[in-house]
Amino acid sequence: MNLEDVARLAKVSTATVSRVLNGVDVVRPGTRTRVMKAVAELKYHPNLHARSLAGVRSRTVGVIVSNLENPFFLDVYRALEVDCRNNGYEVLVANTDYRSEQLVASIRLMIGRRVAGLAVIVSEMESALIQELTESQIPAVFYDVGPSTPHITNIRVNYKAGVASVIEYLSGLGHSKFAFIGHHSGLGPINERYSAVRSALARLSPDAELHSIAGNDSLEGGRQAARSLLSSGYAPTAIICVNDFMAVGVLRELRECGLRVPADVSVTGFDNIGLSEFCYPPLTTVRIPRERIGRLLFSILGPGAQTAGQGGEEIVIEPDLIVRESTGPPKSGHSAGPLKPGRGAELRPA
Repeated sequence: MNLEDVARLAKVSTATVSRVLNGVDVVRPGTRTRVMKAVAELKYHPNLHARSLAGVRSRTVGVIVSNLENPFFLDVYRALEVDCRNNGYEVLVANTDYRSEQLVASIRLMIGRRVAGLAVIVSEMESALIQELTESQIPAVFYDVGPSTPHITNIRVNYKAGVASVIEYLSGLGHSKFAFIGHHSGLGPINERYSAVRSALARLSPDAELHSIAGNDSLEGGRQAARSLLSSGYAPTAIICVNDFMAVGVLRELRECGLRVPADVSVTGFDNIGLSEFCYPPLTTVRIPRERIGRLLFSILGPGAQTAGQGGEEIVIEPDLIVRESTGPPKSGHSAGPLKPGRGAELRPA
């Protein structure tokens, strides 16, 4: 079936069918209904490749994320997808698994599809790719990676403030032996959180101890990182996790080791995903407004995003501390101690 068949069945011109399919709102509601009924009856699918060749403006927003398994990325995507759907846009999503080669392939795929705009919510980025995106002139939004350019807007989280609020709170409770559990420590946004922890401790608690370990960005990665940390013999009074997703795995391992949270060790996360409120115990964390970020992405990449020269702005997100039951004062004489022989597992940083 083709455009002419739809026009013939709906008793309208092919131009009218095109206007309806492209979301142009000058078509009368009754006519629009008739055209869409014909489209459904004929099971017509427009040739997107042919439309792009013909110079028709794309109504697809591309989204590239590092780990769609992590609810943080999924929450941002879902908020963006709702606004896209409500405004007649479709979403093309790619997942990189933190692999730079997959990021390269995904960005080139999006450029090839000539998406209307591109949201890049990743921790891995190379300057050559930023230049390639800039030259494509496709409006893009980076989340925490890369600088702003004439076609690229950067949304940045004030990690220093978020992390400082955690350190200030834990130090105020009396904690002085800290552990940081992260992942992919060589990546900018991840390393920024660890650097923020070190900086805040140096300022607020200069005599504190800090050990760090990295695992995979997953529930199991958090669990194994906690296992490796404790089997090392170091006994932290507070464990600061790079995100809530890993923190939930940390909580699971601590329970299995017979450690009570927060009586024996306090645990914090970052992001305030849904799991953080419903895990046991509920997790103290730093809230990042994921729905707001998703809607902000569409407001930048949706209608009017193709305007030449748009972009170049940096938008800073201010996080805030959410205190729940996973944190409390350190126990006097606390010592987590090493795990029993055979339970520990060496875990190399990802």
